Amino acid sequence: MSDLLHEAGLARDYLKRVGEIAELRLNEHLPPETVAPHRLHEAMRYSMFAGGKRLRPALTFAAFEAFQGKGDAIWLASSALEMLHTFSLIHDDLPCMDDDDFRRGMPTAHKKYGEATAVLSGDALCIHAFGLLARTGSAQVVGEIAHSLGTYGMIGGQMIDIESEGKPVSLETVDYIHYHKTAALIEASLVVGAILAGATPEEIQPIREYGHAIGLAFQVVDDILDIEQTTEQLGKDAGSDLEKGKATYPSVIGIEASKKKAVELYNTSIAALERSTADTKVMRSIAAFIVTRVY
Repeated sequence: MSDLLHEAGLARDYLKRVGEIAELRLNEHLPPETVAPHRLHEAMRYSMFAGGKRLRPALTFAAFEAFQGKGDAIWLASSALEMLHTFSLIHDDLPCMDDDDFRRGMPTAHKKYGEATAVLSGDALCIHAFGLLARTGSAQVVGEIAHSLGTYGMIGGQMIDIESEGKPVSLETVDYIHYHKTAALIEASLVVGAILAGATPEEIQPIREYGHAIGLAFQVVDDILDIEQTTEQLGKDAGSDLEKGKATYPSVIGIEASKKKAVELYNTSIAALERSTADTKVMRSIAAFIVTRVY
């Protein structure tokens, strides 16, 4: 465990360093509040700069660096991915979805600006993100991210999540929800970085498998933290998954088995990286960071 914690510490340093650059680029890529419609642009920026680990931009850049990528297009993609992630959170928090009042310790977008402005800000972030992706010049990148978001990805996972609330579900259903709703975009973030670095499909495959595993591990850990941490620690209402009858790993297999599953997924991610020809040190440390959040 001490080795894992050391690796996690390295990842925190990396996330901080890359996150600072990603935030500067996000500021450049977002419409300014001084331009009309002012309130909409303010709401977009409110949600974008409400905190967060900037995990997806960091993973995108880690894969890009691993394959010795060059050029500035990576920051267009990293900004787009963070906008798409934030768009999903804004919509996820709405009264018609999870009806959450706080996100990262701050009022959610619909609590701050009203439901209509929140919906429009999420829509605007999504559309603006695809404008940035188009500027990368890679149709493959656009297709990869679109697939991870649509009915075969995040939106499909959200639909099954809604349909499963308050019902007994199988482990297979939880796997489906968590892969599509969370892991698919994490996986795509890594693949996009590798594509922009010029990696071949054969070189990308282990990175994709790594992303699949750590994406699921990330959500398993989130499920556990929702039960074990306080509202203050989480920055959102603790125990909300349990209260709403959400399909989660702890609700199906229990806390201890969920922790074991997170470790198994970590091991799967490392095994995938061992088949890669790229420099995967940073990705290894990020996997350790994800799984050790419950320790």
